[in-house]
Amino acid sequence: MSTGYPRRQSTSAASTKFDLPHMGSGRPVHRLGVIATVATFGGLLFGYDTGVVNGALEPLSEDFGLTSFSEGLVVASLMVGAAFGAVFGGRVADAQGRKKTILLLACVFIAGTLGCVLAPGAAFLIGARFVLGIAVGGASATVPVYLGEVAPSEKRGSFVTRNELMIVGGQLAAFIINAVIFNFFGHVDSIWRWMLVVALAPAIALLVGMLFQPESPRWLISQGRTEEALAVLKLVRSPERAEAEVAEVTHLAAEDAKESTGGLSDLGTRWVMRLVIIGVGIGFFQQLTGINSVMYYGTQLLTNAGLDSGVAIIGNIANGVFSLAGISLGMYLLNKLPRRVMFLTGYALIALFHTLVALTAVFVPAGPGQAWTVLAFLVLFVFSMQGTVGPLTWLMLSEIFPMKIRSFAMGICVFVLWMMNAVVAQFFPPLIQGMGMTATFGMFAGIAVIAFVFLACLLPETKDKDLAQFERDFKAKYGRK
Repeated sequence: MSTGYPRRQSTSAASTKFDLPHMGSGRPVHRLGVIATVATFGGLLFGYDTGVVNGALEPLSEDFGLTSFSEGLVVASLMVGAAFGAVFGGRVADAQGRKKTILLLACVFIAGTLGCVLAPGAAFLIGARFVLGIAVGGASATVPVYLGEVAPSEKRGSFVTRNELMIVGGQLAAFIINAVIFNFFGHVDSIWRWMLVVALAPAIALLVGMLFQPESPRWLISQGRTEEALAVLKLVRSPERAEAEVAEVTHLAAEDAKESTGGLSDLGTRWVMRLVIIGVGIGFFQQLTGINSVMYYGTQLLTNAGLDSGVAIIGNIANGVFSLAGISLGMYLLNKLPRRVMFLTGYALIALFHTLVALTAVFVPAGPGQAWTVLAFLVLFVFSMQGTVGPLTWLMLSEIFPMKIRSFAMGICVFVLWMMNAVVAQFFPPLIQGMGMTATFGMFAGIAVIAFVFLACLLPETKDKDLAQFERDFKAKYGRK
């Protein structure tokens, strides 16, 4: 008679493996879907708050008399806040739990949104967007970890990447809402405030919804609260699978505890440091694809290329549509293709389409023809990037780190990601103005090639591996070198 606990395949502490029963069906799967939907409102807010500035920037600049540099500050202040939010959010999530952290971030979302909407001047707005960025960064570090720890290994890819789907869905919603408000109510004073206030609705939904969701079972086990973890897992797994996962994760947590892991000191451990370098590289290169130069300044790019402002803000919706379509394809491919294959294919396509954008600025005369050609290559870039690198970035960061330092290590990587995001947001307008489209997008293409080489050399494969299994295997391969 089976007890439901997994069978050990090896007695080695470094390589103990378990057979996990099927996760179950019916109510557990439905409950997982509810958890993922509620938690990913954090991703929706991430997308809306980063995308809304694309259409709000022109009327906002007119109201506050912004220069190209101060426009960059308004956009980049949120990303700088997000960098710090990612670091401190990760530490809070490790100490206080994933659920409490997300609840706290929902409150910061609400406060930051109200501060932006009511801002009397540019300086106040920059400060309010910094506060809002703390919530965005905290959510970007915490929500994927929460989803990765709640989901079973066989569904982890699709569940974690739902957050990315919600991010691009939030950006698309921002583009559509901006276009509607600008074209129908553009004559209203301070119309940008109405664009920003929409974000209150999902922030309130996140706060209320998370009150009824469970804590991460893996975090509970790391705190010695095994019975609570088992109760949570029985909500989202079959009883046999729940008991099996508790036994496996408890075993791994005991190994981590013996090694006193859990903070900055772990960076001196060779295999952990290797994972952090990989994670930092993933975040660093993801931002230097230039994806957010399009998502933040797509309307301005089309305007500069020769389109009317009203037409450009509508045309920019195509970036959001293809971004959402790309993420949808990426979520399908995650269950079919190895992670490495998708990453490397993605960076090859990114380099190709950036090169085509650069060449368009050389060979197609300025005007509507150039603008529509640029838009065509931009949406192909967005589709390719969001169908490969976009969802994989957050998924890999949620998968590769040891349990006890997962939020801490992800915080470091997401800090780098957001700081590079801020650099792109701040300096993309001056780059376009000073260097032109050809040099700027040529530079992005070159960076994509470097990213391809980096990942080809270092990126591990995590597809179809339980988080505990991946940790054991990676530690066995690199831990003794």
